[in-house]
Amino acid sequence: MEHQINEEIRDKEVRLISDDGEQLGIVPIQQAQDIAVEKGMDLVKIAPQAKPPVCKIMDYGKFRFEQAKREKEARKNQRVVEIKEIRLTPNIDVGDLNTKVKNACRFLKDGDKVKVSVRFRGREVTHASLGQDLLHRFAELCAECSTVEKQPKLEGRQMLMFLAPAKDK
Repeated sequence: MEHQINEEIRDKEVRLISDDGEQLGIVPIQQAQDIAVEKGMDLVKIAPQAKPPVCKIMDYGKFRFEQAKREKEARKNQRVVEIKEIRLTPNIDVGDLNTKVKNACRFLKDGDKVKVSVRFRGREVTHASLGQDLLHRFAELCAECSTVEKQPKLEGRQMLMFLAPAKDK
């Protein structure tokens, strides 16, 4: 959002706030600009929708710098949640399943979501209940580090389930 500063402000009168936050009341725009020039600062319209508009005397360059710094800090602290996929087959062996569970727990501890899919080939799709049982067992094995976000659902030739990281108790 761009602020109007100094001569860009076209209102007849404004509610003025000084650089130290003190209310100076409603003053004509020319007087407000004179006060700002006298202090060697800018007149910035901070609330254009108010009646009359609210203007503040401040160092606009410093204000923009501080604002950019805050936005940069906020971007640095936010984290993008990725969705990692783990693919299974209905006839997976115990050792392979444990390896996949270990990887899923590692992804979940890193804060990512996990999409677990069972792909059915050929006639395997007729035994969809085996895939559903496998996904429920997978969810039980990951129970300490995850919560089921979306229950197993058959979509075409694959069954999908989504796991989200467990909320810390």
